[in-house]
Amino acid sequence: MRSYFVYILKCSDNTFYTGVTNDLNRRLEEHYKGMDPNCYTAKRRPVDLVFSQEFVEVKQAISFEKKIKSWGSKKKMALINGNWDSLKKLAECKNETSHKNFGMGFDSAQPDK
Repeated sequence: MRSYFVYILKCSDNTFYTGVTNDLNRRLEEHYKGMDPNCYTAKRRPVDLVFSQEFVEVKQAISFEKKIKSWGSKKKMALINGNWDSLKKLAECKNETSHKNFGMGFDSAQPDK
């Protein structure tokens, strides 16, 4: 059975690179050596592997990679550090229009008055 990995690298400029691969060792070697001069990490070496997660389904791996890429650095750091409470808190919607900010008076199941 083939495995797929989502990984996060911390670059020398303190930015993060998130990727997906079916051969983590090979892909890390490519990043470490800067084999692709057009790759984000090539000019930001050295890089360090700070997180990896194995998947058996490629679609799940790709979906998780896309999700992480949309996150800010605080959320990525919470994931890297395994800080699940912080990650959950950072994932909460804080918009004024959030259902949490409507209070007890709003219930769409109530009849119009």
